[in-house]
Amino acid sequence: MGRIPEETVAQVLDATDIVDLIGSYFPLKRAGTNFVCNCPFHQEKTASFNINPAGQYYHCFGCKESGNAIGFLINYENLPFIDAVKKLADRANIPIIEDVYDPEADKRRRRISRLKEINNEAARYFHKLLLKSPDAQHARDYLKSRGFSKETAEKWLIGWAPKNSSIFLNHLKAKGFNGGEFKNAGLGNLRDKDNPRAGLYSKFYDQLSFPIKNDYGDVVGFSCRILRADDKRGKYINTADSPLFNKSNLLFGLDQARKAIGREKFALICEGQVDTIVLHEAGFENTVSGLGTAFTEQHARMLKRYTNHVTLCYDADSAGLKAADKAFDHLTAIGLPVKLVHLPAGHDPDTYLQEFGPDQFKELLENARDFFDAKLDSLLPQTNLSSASERAELLSDLSKSVAQMSDALLQDATIQIIATRLRIGTDEFRQLVVTQKNKPTYDRRGNDHVEIKTQPTILDKTISYLCHLSLKSNEAAEYLCEQLDSLYEPLQETPGGNLLQTILARRPDTSSSGTVQAFLLTLPEPDQLALRQDFNIEIPENPVASATEAVTLLLATHLQKKEAALRAQLADPNLPPDQMILIVEEIKHMQEFLKNLDSRFIR
Repeated sequence: MGRIPEETVAQVLDATDIVDLIGSYFPLKRAGTNFVCNCPFHQEKTASFNINPAGQYYHCFGCKESGNAIGFLINYENLPFIDAVKKLADRANIPIIEDVYDPEADKRRRRISRLKEINNEAARYFHKLLLKSPDAQHARDYLKSRGFSKETAEKWLIGWAPKNSSIFLNHLKAKGFNGGEFKNAGLGNLRDKDNPRAGLYSKFYDQLSFPIKNDYGDVVGFSCRILRADDKRGKYINTADSPLFNKSNLLFGLDQARKAIGREKFALICEGQVDTIVLHEAGFENTVSGLGTAFTEQHARMLKRYTNHVTLCYDADSAGLKAADKAFDHLTAIGLPVKLVHLPAGHDPDTYLQEFGPDQFKELLENARDFFDAKLDSLLPQTNLSSASERAELLSDLSKSVAQMSDALLQDATIQIIATRLRIGTDEFRQLVVTQKNKPTYDRRGNDHVEIKTQPTILDKTISYLCHLSLKSNEAAEYLCEQLDSLYEPLQETPGGNLLQTILARRPDTSSSGTVQAFLLTLPEPDQLALRQDFNIEIPENPVASATEAVTLLLATHLQKKEAALRAQLADPNLPPDQMILIVEEIKHMQEFLKNLDSRFIR
C-alpha cells in the first residue's frame, strides 16, 4: 500500500496549530501557557485535558490520554491514520503524495468512488420518480398521510423504487454502470447465482426509499419501506452489506444532525427513519436513529465525536424499553451520560407529535430523567418487590446495566440512587455490580472474550527522562550520542534502554514539534504510550547538565546492581578460587569507578 512519507507528516503537523484544531471542537480556557477543557475521552466535571501549544500535544491528567493533532483525530473522530493526516493536510492546503504507487490500492479507491456514484444516481432517480411518476401516486399519498411535504421529501431525498425493477436497472445501465457495480453496491444480485445470463434483480421495488448517508453526506445505501398491506416483505429492507454500507456503523440523519447536536449539547436517539424525519421537521434537528438494528458500540463512538450527552426516545412498549437498555449499555460504557424520555403508552415520537404537538414534546425532553430514574419509574409499578424471584430478577437486570458504566463517580452515585429507591443496602447492591463486572464476557461462539488493551512499554524512570530530553533538546541528544559507548551495557539491561537507543539513532529535529510528533507516530504503539505518559515534562534551563546528571545516575545504578550480583556469587561455597579472585578484582574496579561518580547520584 502507499505510504505517507514521515517528512510530509511532519510538514502537516508543523502547519497545524493543535490549539486551533481542538478549539474548533470545544471551547478552551487559557491556563498559564497551556489551554484546558473537559476531556472528550472520559466524563469529568473539572477540566483536566491540557493542550500544550509549545509542544503541540495534548494530555489528560484524568484518563492519561495524550497525543498530537493526528492522534486527536484518530481517537476523537475514529479515523484511520492516513485519513487523519489527509484531513489535516486539507485543512492546511498541503498536497499529500504517497511514497509508492500501489495499483491495488488505486483500484480499491476507484471502486469505492464508483459505488458512491451509483448510490447517488439511484437516490436521484428514485426521488425523481416519487415526484413525477404517475405510478408513484400511492407513495405520495402515504407521505401526505404522515404529514410529509414536498419540501421534506426534497430535503431528505426521499424516493420511490419502481414496481418494475427492470426500469431501474435499465436506467443505471444507460448511465454507464455495470452489473458488477450494481451487485457490489448492495442494490441487488443475480437472479440465478449459477447462471449469470439469467440477469439481475433489484432488492428494492414498489417501496419508499430513504437514502442513507455517511458523516460527509455521501449516499452509501438505502432503507426502503413497503407501502402495501399485502406486501409480505419486512417493513423496512436495507441495502445489503457492501464496502460502503454496514448498518451497525451508520446512523440515519447524522449528516444533517451534527450541527444541531453541537448547538443543543445533546443527541436525541429514536428508533426509525420516519420518526427521525418527523422530529427534524418539528424542529428537533439533533435527532438520529439506527437502521433497524440494535444500537451498537460503533454507533456510540460515532456520537461521542459530537456530544457528551444523549437522550433516548424509543417507543413506549417492552421492545422499546429493551432497545433502550442495549443502547444505554454501549453509551455508558464509553462515558456518555444517558437520559430517557417516557412516551405515553401506545405512542411513538411521530404519533405523539401529531396528537400533542412540538411544544409538549419539547417539555418532555426538558423533563427527561436520568436513565435509571426513568427505568425504575417504568419497572416498579410492574414489579412485586415482596416476591423474591421478581426482586432478584430486577436487581440482576439493574446491576448488569450499572456494571457497564465507565465513569466511577457516576456509577457510585447511581448505585446509591437505586439502593435508596429499592430500599436495600448500598453495599449490598454495590456487591451485585462488582459481581457483574467480574463475570467473563463471551464472543458469539461462546468462547471467553477479554478485551486486551495495549499496555505501554515499561521504562525505567531515568531512561524515560533521558528519552524526553532527547526529544526536546538537540544539545542533550548530541551529548547522549557521545556517551553511547559507555552506556551500551546499562542500556541493554535497563527497561526502556532500547527505546532511548532508537531515539538517538534517528535523532528527530527537536526544533520542529511536527518532526518530533511525526517521529513518535513511527514507533510501536506501546512505545508511543510510554513516551506520552510523561510528555508534559518541562525542559530544564541547561538540558546538557541535566542529561549529564541522569547519565551519572544511570551508570551508578547499573554498577551497584552489578556489584550486588557479583557479591552474591562470592557467597557460593563451591566457587573455584581462580574465579573468586577475578570477581574480587572486578568488584574493586567497580568501586573505584563509583568513587569517581558524583555521590549525589548513588542510590
